[in-house]
Amino acid sequence: MATKGNIYVIDDDEAMRDSLQFLLDSSGFNVRLFETAESFLEALPQLEFGCVVSDVRMPGIDGIELLKRMKSEHSPFPIVIMTGHGDVPLAVEAMKLGAVDFLEKPFEDDRLTAMIDSAIRQAEPAARNEAVAQDISARVASLSPRERQVMEGLIAGLSNKLIAREYDISPRTIEVYRANVMTKMQAGSLSELVRLAMRAGMLND
Repeated sequence: MATKGNIYVIDDDEAMRDSLQFLLDSSGFNVRLFETAESFLEALPQLEFGCVVSDVRMPGIDGIELLKRMKSEHSPFPIVIMTGHGDVPLAVEAMKLGAVDFLEKPFEDDRLTAMIDSAIRQAEPAARNEAVAQDISARVASLSPRERQVMEGLIAGLSNKLIAREYDISPRTIEVYRANVMTKMQAGSLSELVRLAMRAGMLND
């Protein structure tokens, strides 16, 4: 059965982790628990997109530091912060650092699940865009230096002959490089290549 999304719970309190797992499991989410922010950050590169639910006060890397690190890595994962009673200043700081929302403990179950639903729905398009951008960047990185030069010439509107003249190589060789560029960039046409170059930030000027 398809789940409503991935949830990554980070809390050093075992009872709280177990309680959240029961609640979120029964609400249809795929839940993974972490005792520390360190263990979550280590696992992060391999994790599928999902919502992070983290306590704010934890030994080692706390919720605020976690937010700072996720922000510096441009992570698309939405983060909901759980705070103890009276931690409003911390909660406000968390929001400024990119937390989508915060909950004061103890909280109502329905409020948490509604918050997570909303966070995933709002963040999914950006996460998909981020994944596409990373894929396009990887394609650009796979080009040899000469293929990159040919691609830059093509998206600048230069003909094979002009690119050949610029780099003092034969137009026939440029055709080979051009075919390699189209294959590696997975572009079916020059217009598609231009769109990919725009997504990769090669046409910002």
